Amino acid sequence: MITAWVYILLCSDGTYYVGCTTDLDTRIAQHHLGTYHGYTAARRPVQLVWLADFPDVFQAIEIERQLKGWSRKKKEALIRGDFELIHLLAQSKEMRARLGQRAKRITGPGQV
Repeated sequence: MITAWVYILLCSDGTYYVGCTTDLDTRIAQHHLGTYHGYTAARRPVQLVWLADFPDVFQAIEIERQLKGWSRKKKEALIRGDFELIHLLAQSKEMRARLGQRAKRITGPGQV
């Protein structure tokens, strides 16, 4: 079984790049050297800020695609390991607004 990694790089322009590979050391070196053509080549230097390994390359590809669709706030919460915030951000804006109103009713105005 081949281990695969999903990773997030912080680019020099402040953007995030999400990638997937079965050869982590080589791929990160390619990003650093600019030999991995594409998004990161013009945004060096890059910094590895998050990494997870998966026993199945297909699972890693699925996670990579999911993360690419996430907002910047969700990616930053993942990088920090703030799973509670990820859960909150995954909810609709309407649901977050309702939860905020509920919290205000429970704690009182200005005490959220």
